[in-house]
Amino acid sequence: MSMKKNPRPPPRASQPRRDSSRRDAPRRESPDSQAPRGERPVREDLVLQACLEAYGFIRHEGRLSDRALDFTLRHKKNLYSNERRAVAERVYALLRRQRTVDFLLEHAHRGFTKLDRTHQDVLRLAASRVLHGESVADVERSSQLAVMGDAGLSGLSHAARTLEGLPPDKRFPIAASLPDFLAVRFRETFGADAERAAEAMNERAPLNARVNGLKGDREWLRARLAQEGVSTTPTPLSPLGLTLDTRINAFSLESFRDGAFELQDEGSQLLGMLVDAPPTKVVDACAGAGGKTLQLAVQMKNRGDLYALDIEEGRMEDLRKRTRRAGVHNVRTQLIPSDGPEVDTALAALQGKADRVLVDAPCSGTGTLRRKPDARYRLTAEMLEEHVVRQKRLLERFSHLVKPGGRLIYGTCSVLREENEAVVEDFLSRHPEFSVRPVAEELGAELGARVSAGPYLRLAPHLHGTDGFFGAILVRAK
Repeated sequence: MSMKKNPRPPPRASQPRRDSSRRDAPRRESPDSQAPRGERPVREDLVLQACLEAYGFIRHEGRLSDRALDFTLRHKKNLYSNERRAVAERVYALLRRQRTVDFLLEHAHRGFTKLDRTHQDVLRLAASRVLHGESVADVERSSQLAVMGDAGLSGLSHAARTLEGLPPDKRFPIAASLPDFLAVRFRETFGADAERAAEAMNERAPLNARVNGLKGDREWLRARLAQEGVSTTPTPLSPLGLTLDTRINAFSLESFRDGAFELQDEGSQLLGMLVDAPPTKVVDACAGAGGKTLQLAVQMKNRGDLYALDIEEGRMEDLRKRTRRAGVHNVRTQLIPSDGPEVDTALAALQGKADRVLVDAPCSGTGTLRRKPDARYRLTAEMLEEHVVRQKRLLERFSHLVKPGGRLIYGTCSVLREENEAVVEDFLSRHPEFSVRPVAEELGAELGARVSAGPYLRLAPHLHGTDGFFGAILVRAK
């Protein structure tokens, strides 16, 4: 069996994506996003071939998972909706458990490492399905293993016992499917909760919508989605959100096309709530495609001036499209240089003028591994250090835009202390004119107590059901 090569593959990821600039963008990872058809009994041969292509793009060619899946499914017009879902779910499930699966197969299958790449990948996909609860017999029957002269799943149970018998420090990185250096960081961050935190990171994330408050409230949106056949549940932490319980391509809904909602994780919504943007002058310093920009526009009631800054024109164009759909007209997009003295020149007109500045900084994305499971395999300790250097530089640069009495809000989608508390502490050590405002004073005592660690917003999947987020409110003295 050979993996079919598409002539124009999705873009390669040379390093972890700027997660802060993409995580709020509408994610086209829905398996029904291209020409959905009805359902039929799953054609396992077609599903396997599509899985192999998408997985090959991601793990063997370094492509981003969501783009690789979107590209693959766009070219698989013969797949039905249930088959497209199966492809997306199986590829993501394997990516989340890649290291675990490889360990199990290396101990269950004699000669696994010497097999050709396609044969290995077929076994990986099959073993992942067993790991996620399907029976060995059903998986072997549907995975073409017999055709390949291989039934190599029979030893998985013994291999699992071998894994369980390892010393905790050796077992945890493999069971959590994390690189060794990242497993150490998880232990440092979560302590005794590290295993539970990693397990939650390897589960499928919910699909959350944030209501566009310029058009209605959450109950209005819930009623409208119900009319479109979509069942929803109010998010327990964010008063702005709904979890979409019905399996559907949200981008195809009339309510989405009308700008009634945006897809945005509940944790991201809470980070946006920390800004409490007044209808004056506000800056979203790392706006990207603008998920939080649109949230701030609602807080401002579409008044005042909301400056959305980013270094990539493509993301700015995405934001302009989204503002038109959302009915937002107080956003001023501005492309800025990525570095150098030209940045200060570009920002000169905003120096000391903003009531609020949000720095939703590029980061490791360790809080979003549920949605981008392949990111863990690209991240290195050296890249993490580069992220921290960049975060400190961005916080320093954009702090100068805050007027006396204004607020600087720093956030990441990382769970690692070195990207979060340590960055804030470093900044405060050099800027005594800034002080920390506890997030509970912004979110209210009840909600604040549920989502904060000390004065900061601290969210994690195993505790809150959200992606992992950090947020800090820093107030400049008058």
